[in-house]
Amino acid sequence: MKIIEITLLVLVTALLSLFSCRKPEIGHTENCSFTPGAMHPKAAVYQSVMDKYTANGLPGISALIRDEDGVWVGASGKADIGKNVDMSPCTVSKAASLTKTFIAALALKLVEEGKFGLDDPLTQWLPEKPLSNLKNANISTVRQLLNHTTGIADVIEDEGFYLAVLNDPARKWTPEDLLEFVYGDDPVFAPGGGVSYSNTNFLLLAMVINRATGQDHSQLLREKVLVPLALDQSFYYWHDDLPENVAQGYFDLYNNQSIVNVTNFNTGSGNGYGGLYSNVFDLQTFIEALVRDKTLLSQNTLDQMLTFGEPEGTTNKRLGLGIFKDFLERAPDQFAYGHRGRDLGYTADMFWFPNQDYTMTYLINYGSDAKSELRQQFYDFRKEIVDVMME
Repeated sequence: MKIIEITLLVLVTALLSLFSCRKPEIGHTENCSFTPGAMHPKAAVYQSVMDKYTANGLPGISALIRDEDGVWVGASGKADIGKNVDMSPCTVSKAASLTKTFIAALALKLVEEGKFGLDDPLTQWLPEKPLSNLKNANISTVRQLLNHTTGIADVIEDEGFYLAVLNDPARKWTPEDLLEFVYGDDPVFAPGGGVSYSNTNFLLLAMVINRATGQDHSQLLREKVLVPLALDQSFYYWHDDLPENVAQGYFDLYNNQSIVNVTNFNTGSGNGYGGLYSNVFDLQTFIEALVRDKTLLSQNTLDQMLTFGEPEGTTNKRLGLGIFKDFLERAPDQFAYGHRGRDLGYTADMFWFPNQDYTMTYLINYGSDAKSELRQQFYDFRKEIVDVMME
């Protein structure tokens, strides 16, 4: 998820003061029980990388790596600074845009069942209001939603949306409310004319699922993905209640080297593009079932999912159907399939490296996409943990 930089600090301060008087919906973090497994040969070096970056200011990190020596899991830092609760591999944290790969897998399963087609026009499924008010929507397809080639404006890029979140942090947004922020906005290009990552695409995809099936996509996500894979530590907020071991989320909201607890700032969760909360074990199970073990989708469907277009601008990733081919800046054989997750107070990565048959998942309770002193620390961590894994 992309985060815009908000510079109206006086307004932010006032709104934070108002919010601090309200009872938060997500309370303080409770400890969870984790039993370490067998010692991994790289345990000390993996742990040292995490410890380095929590010492440099990232609040907490949990991580899982499966390499040729087996599975290593570890954690560093705090899940809840105020209550001095340690981060643990069993800690549940917001996975942000990793949600999109889960929703994409659901959508593709429904395509296999004949509920709708990848090349169906959105006019077949969406009501008149979004089609008439949202530029490009009436000439885009389901496939173009999944691979971000609609050109439709991104709700997360709209400053008015973020001011609305600050004004009412715990609001549970409806799709119709969110779409109003981009009604009338000019598209980036004509459908099929380029690649531009837009959270609005997956908001619309969730609406297509709801209307094509007559069921809420959150119910179908649990029925067709979470339950069959026994992902019992994965929750789709706000449709699911969250457990007590959810990490607090933090961000340097004022860009003054002082982090703020933004756990209860809801940036549109539960509408297709974000809202999944999970732990590193469930993320491993999911990405391996999807692209390594191939138990979620047929080979033909997976082949379509893993059809990647041109790179998005100058980024080092290519976009498939709700999934990335990432780490393209590395050696040619070190790319990975998965997704990045970035939200206001949380960060996540979930990847499988096919040439090495390595899996890497991690959750960080700090927002790393907007401008802050700690953003570079995350970028450095992301590079270093893969460097060490590949040694």
